[in-house]
Amino acid sequence: MTITFNPDETSLEPLIQSASTEELLQKDSEYCSFGDTVHYADPPKIFERCEGSYLFDESGTSYLDLQMWYSAVNFGYGNPRINEALKRQIDTLPQLACQYLHREKVELAEALCNVMEKRTGVKGRVHFNVGGAQAVEDSLKLVRNATGRSLNFAFMGGYHGRTLGASAITSSYRYRRRFGHFSDRAQFIPFPYCFRCPYDKTRESCELFCVDQFERLFDTEYHSVWDAKASQSEFAAFYIEPIQGTGGYVIPPEGYFEELTRILHERGILIVVDEIQMGLYRTGKFWSFEHFGLKPDVVVFGKALTNGLNPLSGIWAREDLISPSVFPPGSTHSTFSSNTLGTATALEVMRMLGESDYESSVMEKGAYFLARLQDLKSRWKMIGHVDGLGLALRIEMCKEDGFTPNKDLTNAIFDEGLKGDIEMHGRKYGLVLDVGGYYKNVFTLAPSLEITEDEIDLGLALIESLLLRCGAC
Repeated sequence: MTITFNPDETSLEPLIQSASTEELLQKDSEYCSFGDTVHYADPPKIFERCEGSYLFDESGTSYLDLQMWYSAVNFGYGNPRINEALKRQIDTLPQLACQYLHREKVELAEALCNVMEKRTGVKGRVHFNVGGAQAVEDSLKLVRNATGRSLNFAFMGGYHGRTLGASAITSSYRYRRRFGHFSDRAQFIPFPYCFRCPYDKTRESCELFCVDQFERLFDTEYHSVWDAKASQSEFAAFYIEPIQGTGGYVIPPEGYFEELTRILHERGILIVVDEIQMGLYRTGKFWSFEHFGLKPDVVVFGKALTNGLNPLSGIWAREDLISPSVFPPGSTHSTFSSNTLGTATALEVMRMLGESDYESSVMEKGAYFLARLQDLKSRWKMIGHVDGLGLALRIEMCKEDGFTPNKDLTNAIFDEGLKGDIEMHGRKYGLVLDVGGYYKNVFTLAPSLEITEDEIDLGLALIESLLLRCGAC
C-alpha cells in the first residue's frame, strides 16, 4: 500500500493506493537508505506474509526459510501462542515508560535468572534493552565499571553488532572503515576454526595449539597484555561467541573453551558470552556455552527471546558486577528498554520453553539434518565442509579441490533461491538462505526449531536442485 496526502491544504486525510512490486522497488531506490542490510540482493526481495517455516511473495509462492531472520524466529513465523500473548498485552498495558515497573518485566527477569542459576550455580541479575548491539553496549559499560579497564579480547570472525562500541569488538574492518579511529578496538585472537586452522595444524595432532598460543601472551610483559609484577592485565574481558554466527557457524573443538576459561579466570579477565544468535535452544541447550564448559561472568542475549516480535535484548551478570550498589539506576538507558510488549512476549516464550523438551527435539532434528548434509557432501565435491550442533548448521562451499573458498557459487545459489521458481512436488518453491563465513562462502542454516523432518527433506532437495542449476560438481 502507498500512503499519499490530499493536495487540498485544508485536509491531511491520507489516500491509500495499491503499489506494484516494480513501483515499490522504484520508491525504495529513491527514498530508502542503502546503509542497512536490505540491498545485498539485487533487486531486493519483497515478501507479503509468513507462516511457520515459510515466507510468501506477492504471487503466493512458498519460500522455505532456513535462516529464520538470523535466528530471531526460533519458534516459527506467526506462532499463534506467542502472537496471542502480544495481542493480550496490547489490550492491557501496551506502553509504559521504563522508569516504572510492570509485572512482566520482573517475572521475565526472575525466569532468566533462574535459568542461569540452574545451569551455572551463580546468582545474578538481568538488565534489559532493545536490540542485540545495544545490549552489547550495556555490557561494555558494565565491564568498564567493574574493572576500570577499557580494552578487550575478541575473536577473529566474531560479530557483536555495528554500533560504535560493538564494532570495536567485531572483527570485520569493513564495519569500522568509514567511521574513523577506534581507540578501544579489541585485540583479536584466532578462533579455533579447525577446517581452516590459522596455524596450519590438524585437530588430530594439534593438542589445542591455538589456546596454548593465547596463553603464551601472558609469559612476559613484552607481549603487551600482562604485568607480572602487578599480576594484572590491561584487558578487562574476552568477548566470545561459543559458536561463531556471522563468522560462519564455526563450532570449536572439544576442550578448547575449558582451557580458555582457566586462562582467563586465573588472570582476572572477565568472560562475556554473546548468545544473541545461539541462545534459546538454537544449539539444543538453552545457552550454547553449556556445551563447552565455559563459565561466563556476563551473558548477552536477544533475538529469539521474543520470536522476532517487539525486540527485547538484555544482559545477565554476576551479582557482584551488577548489583545496585555498583551499577546504580541510570548507568545505562534506552527509552524502549524492558518495553511491555517485548517483556510480555518473552515471558510467554519462557513459559513455552519450560513446558516442552526442546533440548531433545532440537538435538534429534539437528542430528537428522546433519546426517543428510553429510550425505550431500559425499556426493558434491564443491561442498568442502559441513558441521552442526542442534539446529545451527553450516555448509562451506569450495572449488573442486574441496578447500579453496567459492564465493561465486555461494552467491549464485543464494540468488537463485530467491527467484521462487524451483519445481518440486508439482509446485514452485523458493529457498531463503543466509551467507556468512570468513570468505562469504558458507551457508549458515538456522531453521525454525519447529521444523519437521519433511521440511528438512524439502530443504535438502531444494539445495541440491540449486547446486545442479548453478553448475556445482
